[in-house]
Amino acid sequence: MIQKLFFNNYLLMLPVISWAVAQLLKTLLTLAMTRKFEPERLVGSGGMPSSHSALVCSLFVGTAKKYGASSPYFAITLVLAMIVMYDAMGVRLETGKQAKLLNRIIDDLREEGQDIGYDKKLKELVGHTPFQVLSGALLGILIAILIPVF
Repeated sequence: MIQKLFFNNYLLMLPVISWAVAQLLKTLLTLAMTRKFEPERLVGSGGMPSSHSALVCSLFVGTAKKYGASSPYFAITLVLAMIVMYDAMGVRLETGKQAKLLNRIIDDLREEGQDIGYDKKLKELVGHTPFQVLSGALLGILIAILIPVF
């Protein structure tokens, strides 16, 4: 039942495919740049390209293809895409910058011998630069254009 629902739903499959392609590209780019395989990149947020942007952009383009650009469904998915991409470049990018700074402060305090009572590093890669968001958006749009409506 779930398999039939999932594989027969264009507007569900399209974003999932776009997200997976973006995550795979993110992993391969990280591997090429660092020469290290980081499995977290397969599912993690942040980095190049933005899988969030790919997902929501493929959804709004797929919705336009299926229902037309004048449909209320298209309007909803376009607004959702704008919110997600704005958040990725704004709030989440700033959160990552703050995490990086806090991690440095914590490391400095530890070097001074102070116990702060927190052992884990904060996740620094949570947001996106405008270029990463644009790259993800273009990827999602391309995938939506290439995969026909069913």
